[in-house]
Amino acid sequence: MRENTLGSLIWLRLMRFTNQSNQMSNVFLKRFDLTTAQFDVLMQIRIYQPLTQMELAEKVTITQGGISRMLARLEKEGYITRKLDWKTKTISLTNKAEKMLEKVTPEQVAFQSSFFHDVLTEEEQQTLYKLMTKVHKHSQKKELPPV
Repeated sequence: MRENTLGSLIWLRLMRFTNQSNQMSNVFLKRFDLTTAQFDVLMQIRIYQPLTQMELAEKVTITQGGISRMLARLEKEGYITRKLDWKTKTISLTNKAEKMLEKVTPEQVAFQSSFFHDVLTEEEQQTLYKLMTKVHKHSQKKELPPV
């Protein structure tokens, strides 16, 4: 892979950081009996509730089958409720989930933020945020090549 462009090196570094961060978050969140993916799903529900399973699947990086299994587990654990409104089933958090997230969220945010504030100045963090926002917005407009 001698012909790496700067763009491909940045992408590879981002992928490695994301994977490492997720692995470390899984270890960190284990004490709350949560995975990083479950925490993400619960936070998305918290922000957008009530929402449908399809709406939730669009907001997270989990397959439709994976989200179904996860929601079944979260419902069994008492963290979510699914309610049928005419033909549409919506998902909401329970009080148990809200209380748990009130405790977990500040700790998880502090843990994840430490990756940045431990090594970057405030100005560097702001620059990185602006650059990642710019790249993210561009990626949302980008069309996939035909298959």
